[in-house]
Amino acid sequence: MKLFRMSIKNIRKSVKDYTIYFLTLILGVAIFYIFNSLDSQEAMLVVSSSTREIIKLMLSMIQFVSIFVALILGFLIVYANNFLIKRRKKEFGLYMTLGMGKRQISGILLGETFLIGLLSLGIGLVIGVFGSQLMSILVAKLFEADMSEYQFVFSEAACVKTCLYFGVMYVAVMVFNVFVISRYKLIDLLSAAKKNEKVKMKNPVICVLVFLVAAVTLGYAYYLVTAGIHKIDTIDKIGIPILMGVVSTFLIFWSVSGLALKLVQMNKNMYLKGSNLFILRQIHNQINTTVVSMTIICLLLFMTISVLSSALSLNRLLTQDMEKMTPVDINLYKTAELPNNGEYSEMQIQDSRKPVSETLKENGLDMKLLTDVVEVTTYQTDDWTWEDSLKSIIDSAKEQFPMLRYDLAEELIQVSDYNKVARLYGIEEYEVAEDEYIVLCNSDNMVNLRNWALENDTEVTLGGKRYHSKYRKCQEGYLTISASHTNTGVIIVPDNSIFSENIKEYQHYLMANYHADSKDEKKEIEGIFANERESELIDNLGKNQIELQGLTKISIIESSKGVSTIITFIAIYLGITFLIASSAILALKELTENSDNRQRYTILRKIGMDEKMIHQALFRQIGIFFMAPLLLAILHSVFGIQFALKLISVQVQAKEMLPSVVATAVFLILVYGGYFLATYIGSKNIIKE
Repeated sequence: MKLFRMSIKNIRKSVKDYTIYFLTLILGVAIFYIFNSLDSQEAMLVVSSSTREIIKLMLSMIQFVSIFVALILGFLIVYANNFLIKRRKKEFGLYMTLGMGKRQISGILLGETFLIGLLSLGIGLVIGVFGSQLMSILVAKLFEADMSEYQFVFSEAACVKTCLYFGVMYVAVMVFNVFVISRYKLIDLLSAAKKNEKVKMKNPVICVLVFLVAAVTLGYAYYLVTAGIHKIDTIDKIGIPILMGVVSTFLIFWSVSGLALKLVQMNKNMYLKGSNLFILRQIHNQINTTVVSMTIICLLLFMTISVLSSALSLNRLLTQDMEKMTPVDINLYKTAELPNNGEYSEMQIQDSRKPVSETLKENGLDMKLLTDVVEVTTYQTDDWTWEDSLKSIIDSAKEQFPMLRYDLAEELIQVSDYNKVARLYGIEEYEVAEDEYIVLCNSDNMVNLRNWALENDTEVTLGGKRYHSKYRKCQEGYLTISASHTNTGVIIVPDNSIFSENIKEYQHYLMANYHADSKDEKKEIEGIFANERESELIDNLGKNQIELQGLTKISIIESSKGVSTIITFIAIYLGITFLIASSAILALKELTENSDNRQRYTILRKIGMDEKMIHQALFRQIGIFFMAPLLLAILHSVFGIQFALKLISVQVQAKEMLPSVVATAVFLILVYGGYFLATYIGSKNIIKE
C-alpha cells in the first residue's frame, strides 16, 4: 500500500514529464475505439442491402488493420515508457541508496504504469465514445443513410476490444519495466546524468560521397515511380524503388549528420552569431546518435502524407467522375448475332437479333417505367482490329502491353447513332467526313497508347475504302455509364461505312431514365433491374436463359461510394496512427536529449545568457529537429503520391490535388504541430530544473 501511495505521489510530481505519454495514450485509445465502433452506429442500420454489404467489408478490413495499428501503438508505448525510466535513473539510484530493493522499485513502476494506463484508458474511451458519434454522422453522410431515428450509441464490443488490446500492451510495459530495473546497477543509476553518448566524428569526404550516392539513388527511385513506371511491370518489382528510397533516406541523414556542422562552420558570421554555435553543436551531437530514429520518423511522415493525400484525392476524383459518367439512370446491353454453334439455344439466338427494348417487352417489363429511351447498335469486323489501329507502333505497343489482345476487333458505331447517345448524355457530338473516323477513349493508359498511334495518322481500310483519323488524338466520349473512365476505345465511322458484308452487329445498347420524380420512386423501379426483390422480368429472363447485362446509376453510386469510403477510412486510420507514432517518437527523443543536456543550459546561464535567448535556442533546436524529417518526407510524398495514383491508373492534375493536400497539411499542422509545442513546453520545464 505504501508503494502504491508512492506511485501516486510520483505521478503528481512528474505530471509534466508524463504529458507526451498521456497525450499519446489517450489519442491511441480514442482512435482505436472510434474505428472499431463503426459497426454499432445507429446510422448503419438504415441503408440498402448493397450498402450494408460494403460496410461489412469495410469493417472486416478495419479489424485487420486494427491489429497492425495495435502493434504500432504497442511499440510506441514501450518506447515512451523507456524515456520515462531513463529520465528517472538518478531518482531510482537514490531509492536504492536509501535501502530500497529492485523489487520495490519495480513495484512502484508497476503501480505508476497501472494508474497511468487506467487513467489514459478512461479518458481515451470517453473521447472515443463522443468522437464515434461524429464519425457515425460522417458515415451516414457518405453512405446517404437515414439519420432521422439516430440515437446516442455506446459500443460494448469496441470498448472490450480496446480494453483488451491496451491491457495486453500495459502488461507488456510492466514486464519490460521489471526487466529493465533488474539490469541496472547502483553506480550506473547515480552517474546517469553525467554520461553522454559517444559521438564519433565522420570523415567529411566520405560524407560527401555517401550523400552524392544517396541523392543519385533517390533520384533514380523517383524516376522509376514516375516517368519510368513502365519498367515496374510486375508486383515484385515495386519493392525495388521502395528499398532504394529507404536506404537513400538513411544515407542522407547519416551523411548530413557529418556535413551540417562543417558547412556552417565555413560561414563564421553565421556560426558565431548569437546562440548558433550552441544550437549547431547540440543538433550535430543529436543527429549523429539519432540517424535510425530520424529515418523511421521520416518514413512514417512520408506514409502519412502519401496515404492521406492519395486517398482523399482518389475519393474526390471518384465522386467527380461518378457524377460525370452516370448521366442516365440505366444502361442495358447484350451481344448481337450470337453464333449458331451449339453453345446457345434457339431462343437465345433469336433474341440476340432483337433490340433491347423488344427483349424487355417480351419478358414482361412495362416500358412506361422508362423515359428518354435511346437504342443503338455497334459493329465489328475482322478488317479493323486493335493491331490495325496501332500498326504504326505495334512492336512498341506489344512490348509495353504484352497482355493485350491485338487480334480483337474494334467496336464501331455510326456517327448518327453516337450523336443520339451524346445528346441524351449531354456530352459533345461529332461530325466526320466520308473518309474520316474518330477514336473515342477516356481510359488513362489506353489514351496514351492510342494517341501515340494517332500521331502517325494511322490509315485503315474498310470495305475497300481508306479512312484516316480526323484528330491526332483520342476524343472524350463513351457508350456505357460507369463510375470512372473505363472506355478503352470506340470508333465513330460515317453512316454508310458499315454496309459491308464483312461487318457484323456486335452489341445492342439501350440508355434511358426512370419515369419517376422522387428518389424513392426511382429506387422502386431500380429494384426490378437490381434484383433486390422478386421481379417478373428477372424471373422470365432467368427461365429463358437470356443474357442481358447492364448498369444502373444507383448501383454505380452505391458501389463507388463504398470503395472510396473504405479507402478513405482506412487511409485516415493509418494516417493518424503513423502521424502519432512519428510525432511521439520525435518528441520523446527530444525530451530525452534535453533531459540529458540540462547541465549545458545551466552553464549557458552562468556565462550570462538570459532566459529569453536560452528559450529561443531551445525553440530553434527543436524546430530544426521536427522540420528535418518532415521536409524530406514531403519531397518523398511528391513522387509517392504520383506512384500510388498511377498504380490504380488514375491521372490527377496538380490543381485537383490541392484540396486534398491542404486538408492533409491542416491535419499535419494540428497533430505534428501540437506535439512540437508540447515538446517545447516540456523541454522548457526540464531545463529549468
